[in-house]
Amino acid sequence: MIIPKIVRKFLFLLFSLWAVATLTFLLMHAIPGDPFISDQALPEEVLRSLYAHYGLDRPLLVQYGNYLWDLLHGNLGISITYAGRGVAELIQEAFPVSARVGLQALVLAIPCGTAIGLFSALRQGSLQDRGLMLFSSIGLSLPNFVIAALLQYLFAIQLPFFPIARWGGIEHTILPTLTLSLPPIAFIARLTRANAVESLRENYIKLAFAKGLSLTRIALRHLLPNAFLPVISYLGPITAQILMGSFMVERIFALPGLGQWMIHSIHTRDYPTILGLAFFFSALLLTATCIVDLLLSLIDPRIRSRWRVHES
Repeated sequence: MIIPKIVRKFLFLLFSLWAVATLTFLLMHAIPGDPFISDQALPEEVLRSLYAHYGLDRPLLVQYGNYLWDLLHGNLGISITYAGRGVAELIQEAFPVSARVGLQALVLAIPCGTAIGLFSALRQGSLQDRGLMLFSSIGLSLPNFVIAALLQYLFAIQLPFFPIARWGGIEHTILPTLTLSLPPIAFIARLTRANAVESLRENYIKLAFAKGLSLTRIALRHLLPNAFLPVISYLGPITAQILMGSFMVERIFALPGLGQWMIHSIHTRDYPTILGLAFFFSALLLTATCIVDLLLSLIDPRIRSRWRVHES
């Protein structure tokens, strides 16, 4: 029964990628100007030669067809700004930096947010609960660039524990990782608390307390499995949030990740780089969302039962 679900997810993934590729292509060509707008002082013959070299002199429908054909063959194009360098080469060079910081933020956010949410639920209404929920509200309301500036001021200027920017050893990843992880920690904490508080009202939890089970055992064996299911469903969106939020963070901390390439390609109207990076991010995030959805379906028997009802 899992096979039809996988097939449907795969078809949905393909359709979503086509929609993203199409919309990005149309938006890029709807914006006034072109990649050579700053080179208008060049002779007309040179500009015509550049347009012909990159295929920008062809009808829009032909450009779109060539773009989709290249995508089907795994060709993301050649950068206009960095002549001679393929977009896939740029991704191969910069993605490990973004992936490292993003993975560290996920590894930090998931256990910390879950632990805070469980602790807050077990201390519902207490001073600790109110303080933690206040922290989570602040963490959700502050944008990444404000968090980054505060961390740089506190732990790089006032207390010079970490480098303020640039890329090097693991010490250069600490502040960017904290910047990216704080909002997800706050969201996961609130999500876990809400589900744990709801579970505390269930009869099986009351029975566990009546049996005299320790609070730690009740939290780990009974509260955590139910409270963690919504967190699993959030792993797809949280990946998107961290990667998209890393654009600004990478800019602030001067990290040589994909965010730098994306921002610079937008400024220079580098069509192949913009389209290639947008497609890469979309493929990565949509795939992660589909995998998380399938994983959640395998873990939660209630979802599997809904499949059976739907398929029957």
